[in-house]
Amino acid sequence: MRPANEAELSDLIRAAQGPLRVAGGRTRDIGKPVAGEVLETAGLSGISLYEPGALTLVAQAGTPLAGVEAALAAEGQRLPFEPMDARALLGRDGVPSVGGMVAANASGPRRVQTGACRDSLIGVRFVDGSGSIIKNGGRVMKNVTGYDLVKLMAGSWGTLGVLSECSFKLLPVPEAQATLQSDVLEVPQAVDLMSRALGTPFEVNGAARDHAGHVALRIEGFAEQVRYRLGALQDALGGDWSVLEGDASRDLWTAIRDVTEFAEVPGDVWRISTRPSSAPDLVALMGCPVVMDWGGGLIWVLVPEGTDLRARLGAFSGHATLIRGSEATRAALPVFQPEAAPVAALSAGLRAKFDPRGILNTGLMG
Repeated sequence: MRPANEAELSDLIRAAQGPLRVAGGRTRDIGKPVAGEVLETAGLSGISLYEPGALTLVAQAGTPLAGVEAALAAEGQRLPFEPMDARALLGRDGVPSVGGMVAANASGPRRVQTGACRDSLIGVRFVDGSGSIIKNGGRVMKNVTGYDLVKLMAGSWGTLGVLSECSFKLLPVPEAQATLQSDVLEVPQAVDLMSRALGTPFEVNGAARDHAGHVALRIEGFAEQVRYRLGALQDALGGDWSVLEGDASRDLWTAIRDVTEFAEVPGDVWRISTRPSSAPDLVALMGCPVVMDWGGGLIWVLVPEGTDLRARLGAFSGHATLIRGSEATRAALPVFQPEAAPVAALSAGLRAKFDPRGILNTGLMG
């Protein structure tokens, strides 16, 4: 099924006689395997509204993300949250879409400063499991009263409704960016260094450690400001640093964003979210190749196929998500972090409200 507009989407969901498997750009095969008739959103495509002066954009859910980014780049603007492109890591050939990005709450290294996708989302339109069309938020930045369904839909993976349109606040593209890169550092020293860098007044908006052990710190802004802050940051941190500028800096952060170090390496990939201060102990306990982002609060872990990483870690402060794994592994293990009983009850209540027949991506989130 491939509706051409929101009304057709509503009719198709209302008439559905069984489970539906919602498909956007087909770039993120994450979650438990889902059975059902495929409902594609690619037909809901196009930029509905773009006001560069107001720093706002509205696009239909099936719009290719590349088209949106090209339109923004022509006006010197961008999505603030640096959405991850998961195709290389997951071995997919699809086309990233606006709706898929929002449904996954896809966000990159700049999240440490600008927030996640949901923090730039100012409005949504979607069709719930009964076929009702729901609108929340708006097309301009303003305060919203009532239930914040905008935030709820980001990261819901199509289990509460099928997105038809999304509205975003934007930011200008900075004039310059530069990256400091360290020599190889062990995890405890790297986390300490990243934490100190993020605590300086020099507006570091990317702090990561690659698998080889190099720490990268990114600064963006006006060229003169970047030069000053870069020097001041080096003075504050001490040590020896190499400097990457222009395309070299951008390419590095694209690789960090998309975790390309693990893209063609056999094994499962997990994503751990935790406090940076907890990262050294967790990494030591795992004993596996890791890439660290957001100052160590996000850890990408490469493990042998079929490994239950949660069982290895035991109880810890944070959550673990299986991002890349075979269908058999994703069917056998909880892909998303199991929720505490009160939260699970709340989640079940929301799904019962928005998808009373239980037909949208049934079981995807466990």
